[in-house]
Amino acid sequence: MNDSTNAATPSDDEQVVERLVPVWLAEAERNGSPTAAEAAKDWRQRHRRLTDDAARELADWVTARVTDTGFNEDEGPSPAGPARISVADKAAVHRWLAAHGHEV
Repeated sequence: MNDSTNAATPSDDEQVVERLVPVWLAEAERNGSPTAAEAAKDWRQRHRRLTDDAARELADWVTARVTDTGFNEDEGPSPAGPARISVADKAAVHRWLAAHGHEV
């Protein structure tokens, strides 16, 4: 069996980031994050780039927001939120950040 068929590609990671960054930015802006406005501007105007501060906030956010843990209803609640975030999504965001020169 070849494990490479299950390996994530950079484009897979990019798709996850494209799905989750707008959710993160909206939440950060609602919560008055000082980094949010600048991060949103950078994301739109700098061709999907983030400052180091914004990258750290995104990495922390995606880690804290993992909602798809594989627990069933008997094992724990399913956190509500605007996006389902799996452990694989978190890993994809972290890989994408690292590939773009950010320490995660």
